Amino acid sequence: MTYIVVRTFNWTSTKEPFERQLRPAKQSKSTLIDALDLASTLRGYGWDWSRGVYIPRETRPTDRRGFTFHVILSATFHTFIFGVLHTIIRSFSPVGLGSISGGSIFDEALPFHVRHLRAVVISALFVFAFYALIQTFYDLCTMASVLVFGQDPVQWPPAFDAPWRATSLNDFWGRRWHQFIRMFLIQAGYPLSFFLGKVGLIIGAFLSSGVLHHIALVPLNDRSELWRNLVGFGMMAPGILAERAFKQLTGKKVCGVVGWIWTMAWLFLWGNVMIDAHTKAGVFGYFDFVASVVPGRAAVERLVADFDDWLHTM
Repeated sequence: MTYIVVRTFNWTSTKEPFERQLRPAKQSKSTLIDALDLASTLRGYGWDWSRGVYIPRETRPTDRRGFTFHVILSATFHTFIFGVLHTIIRSFSPVGLGSISGGSIFDEALPFHVRHLRAVVISALFVFAFYALIQTFYDLCTMASVLVFGQDPVQWPPAFDAPWRATSLNDFWGRRWHQFIRMFLIQAGYPLSFFLGKVGLIIGAFLSSGVLHHIALVPLNDRSELWRNLVGFGMMAPGILAERAFKQLTGKKVCGVVGWIWTMAWLFLWGNVMIDAHTKAGVFGYFDFVASVVPGRAAVERLVADFDDWLHTM
């Protein structure tokens, strides 16, 4: 409902009609088809309202049969990866970490440095798990659209661009992570930009992201704390602004190996806060049906439990 309200506000305040700039070769112009495409698209790919959105380079086969086969393999692979990572995360103590009731990634029984190292490990697993989950859903939508509704593969470009290779926060959030939820710009980015310019756009977008992720967690657990998502996502803005300041002072962009270390350090420093909000809401308790079909699940659980026990002896 939040998404619909924000999109409606955007359409209402637009001065000119939206134009579809990319149309599949075999698709004739249709007001109904265009309306459905406009209403359902998240990135706005092929529409003038999403001008500037980054679309990853296509590496999949371009013919329909090869494309479909590749997408099926991708969905199968990423489902398996999510199941394995889900099993690993649920195997960490306390048990509530992977249950519907929820649990924290921070174990207060551990020394400070071990507690936070363990939290970073869980956060990294969490991020890769949700990357695999989002990619799986996207692959399933792609298959349904191409096979059932006869859409052109060109309408379904890649969702991610190897986010683990990001060498700056701007690179991570602006290019490599998925660009589906552009409503962050509409909800708070553009309004704040009227007063603070580009700085307001960046701050507003991440604060909006924090609010929306909190709204998504409330139905799972009404005790979810708004501040965790606001701080976790909100602190991405100062990091990006710091990169802008660095470029202005030195004339060089944040990049390379040092840039990658900086990016990962900042992401996990504040990512621990936002991910703790998700695990406390019991997010991982709702996907056990996927992990239940993972081959060798018992061995994975035993291995992780042994690793967790070893951490508690440090």
